[in-house]
Amino acid sequence: MTENPTPPASPSGAAGDTGLATVAHATVFTGFLIPLILWLVGRERNAFTDTEGKEALNFGILVTIGYLAASVLGQIGLGFFGWLLNLAVFVFALVFGIQGAVAASKGQGYRYPYTLRLVS
Repeated sequence: MTENPTPPASPSGAAGDTGLATVAHATVFTGFLIPLILWLVGRERNAFTDTEGKEALNFGILVTIGYLAASVLGQIGLGFFGWLLNLAVFVFALVFGIQGAVAASKGQGYRYPYTLRLVS
């Protein structure tokens, strides 16, 4: 009888396997920095954290662009529209980030419906 030196990966993912991916999705409303740090820390641990971290990072980049656009609108004298865009980006990121975090906590992959795929 031969022994397998590496145990097979769990299809649903263990709590340690999904933790960083879940947090990366849950913090995507802050922009790209926290998902970037979490992806860099966890990308070598397993493929699930790598793919979900990249997905959260790509969406975080889009969120950051939205926040910057809202800031520019506020600076050029269109403060109400800047504030409205900032609120819309925040709510958009919060809703999709929660959906991504719930899916990642269950070990399922999540693809954001609107995002730039810059990191692949």
